[in-house]
Amino acid sequence: MRIGILAKLAACDVETVRYYEREGLLEKPERAASGYRHYAPRHLEALQFIRHCRSLDMKLAEIRQLLDFRRLPERDCSGINALLDAQIARVLQQIQMLESLKEQLYLLRAECEQRQSAQGCGILRSLNDAAMGRPCPCHEP
Repeated sequence: MRIGILAKLAACDVETVRYYEREGLLEKPERAASGYRHYAPRHLEALQFIRHCRSLDMKLAEIRQLLDFRRLPERDCSGINALLDAQIARVLQQIQMLESLKEQLYLLRAECEQRQSAQGCGILRSLNDAAMGRPCPCHEP
């Protein structure tokens, strides 16, 4: 199949396919006599594997490791477990950071409870104060 069909079947852009090829995640396809790339079903399977990993917010280096495990299925899977444990830890850290951000936004939002002109808006005043190096409610210790 050609690259456009591969991309469509994997629900991605042609540039995404080319990017994964350049990064060495997707095996380079054979070329037909016409010069066009010819992708096999294994390319679609690998591309879908890569895209699934990306949907789990895995980094390319981690996906590369998982692809190595796919190529060498007799290897011990403890490396896969460690990779997922690290990903879970990153997600937990992101959740904590987002919770903190949510609280900061609530504190900032509380600075302006009623409609008024932008000049009197406590949110804008707090953001301006922070820009001037003064304390703001969302970043107070």
